[in-house]
Amino acid sequence: MTRESIRVWFLVHKWSSILCTAFLLMLCVTGLPLIFHDEIDALTGHDPISAMQGVPSSSDAPGQRSLDDMLAKGLAQRPGEVPVFMAFDNASPVLTVTTAPRPDSPASDMTVLLFNRTTGEPAGAASEDGVMHFILQLHTDMFLGLPGMLFLGAMGLLFVIALVSGVVLYAPFMRKLDFGTLRTRRSRRVKWLDTHNLLGITALVWASVVGVTGIIHTLATPIIQGWQQSELADMTAAYAGRAPLPPARYGSIDRAMAAARAALPGTNPQFIAFPGGSYSSAHHMAVFMQGNSPLTQRLLTPALIDGETGTLTDARPLPWYVQALLYSQPLHFGDYGGLPLKILWAILDVFTILVLGSGLYLWLGRRRGADAPVREVETGGIVPATAMLPEPAE
Repeated sequence: MTRESIRVWFLVHKWSSILCTAFLLMLCVTGLPLIFHDEIDALTGHDPISAMQGVPSSSDAPGQRSLDDMLAKGLAQRPGEVPVFMAFDNASPVLTVTTAPRPDSPASDMTVLLFNRTTGEPAGAASEDGVMHFILQLHTDMFLGLPGMLFLGAMGLLFVIALVSGVVLYAPFMRKLDFGTLRTRRSRRVKWLDTHNLLGITALVWASVVGVTGIIHTLATPIIQGWQQSELADMTAAYAGRAPLPPARYGSIDRAMAAARAALPGTNPQFIAFPGGSYSSAHHMAVFMQGNSPLTQRLLTPALIDGETGTLTDARPLPWYVQALLYSQPLHFGDYGGLPLKILWAILDVFTILVLGSGLYLWLGRRRGADAPVREVETGGIVPATAMLPEPAE
């Protein structure tokens, strides 16, 4: 690499890092407890579903209450409201009924009710407050909704650019040094620089995966809107122009579920979206089915059922961009490999915090000669020690 190209890559790395560091530190710090959100919820009693793990599931075990009965129980607790979602946990008999004043009500107006389908009784309350909920909202959108999500997505993009430019600079920088070298006899700044580089290259793959999946996750709203305007519109084209189906004319949920199971054998239901919501049309119940293996359970296939008659309208896999979104969340939080993988995710998260903190320290510290970092990369880490000494205090 020429000195000019090194200078350009150094400036790209410097400014992309500076612009995103504060927000990336916030994301790493808040992401650390979110990695263990299941375990924390279970310990604090905020996860009534975990207490029933291993009990025959609500979706396929005999002797369960009908879905129509469970919906009636939910609506009885929220008179005057309409159903929006019904969701299942296929490892326990707990299901949730989400109600709202209108089918298209915002999430803030929705109420989530938990029921034990075996007994038909309430199974606790879904908590939407507390420390973990606060941390999740801060991590997801900083309480700013879609603008906050898109802003954090931009910070994630800058983070990925910083990673790429850092790798480009790392190769020539280390060509005369052994991997993992810490020049402990040099100044404190040089030791921090070597630590920054070592931790950064160690966590590179993880940071890249978390960064890219985080960017994808911030695009959830436009991704779902794209699916609605393309695939979902095509699946419901025959119903275009019809008046929305009123809740009083909703048909049997059990009949809709039977139609979805017949169309997609070997799958399990994850949730039902009722007519008028963002995941269905104004006339359909959308039954989202998931695979029955650790890999395929992340993939959802919607079966659209006529909300009044209970007959199947269409069933097709979600497009690739929605599948990418569905896979991004478990990869982002390490949710697919149990506690050992979560511990590894946490360790690498701490590594990334140290990389960001050391990068901030290196930037804030004053040095003699703006070209010192460029010369050090150009010479393969061999540069006069005086070039990296801090300036004397004024």
